[in-house]
Amino acid sequence: MTRVANSTSSKAGDGPEMGIAYSPAAIAHNHHLIEYCRTSMSALAGSTAGIIGLTSLQGFAFYLVMVVILWLMILAKGGTYWKRYFTSKWNILTNGFIGGLTTYVLFWTFLYGMVHVY
Repeated sequence: MTRVANSTSSKAGDGPEMGIAYSPAAIAHNHHLIEYCRTSMSALAGSTAGIIGLTSLQGFAFYLVMVVILWLMILAKGGTYWKRYFTSKWNILTNGFIGGLTTYVLFWTFLYGMVHVY
């Protein structure tokens, strides 16, 4: 992950506190990495769901659980300084959600059909 924020705040009593500067290139790079992780996780989770035979709402619930687990892993990787790498926790959770869902459904239905139908 690329460090995004540079704190420009001054010490107490030295003057007014400045904001945080963000690098647009670093933000785009980090979101690209999250999307790559989510796509990989979606393919693996979809394959797992298809092989173990999940159907209907159980399959979609499995995807949601996997998304939350990935989100927690990314936050754990960033540690207490996650604001240095991302602008908000909500963006980490929702970035690439629909694209990951379509990848998940593709692998889920393909492997379910290969293992349980044929």
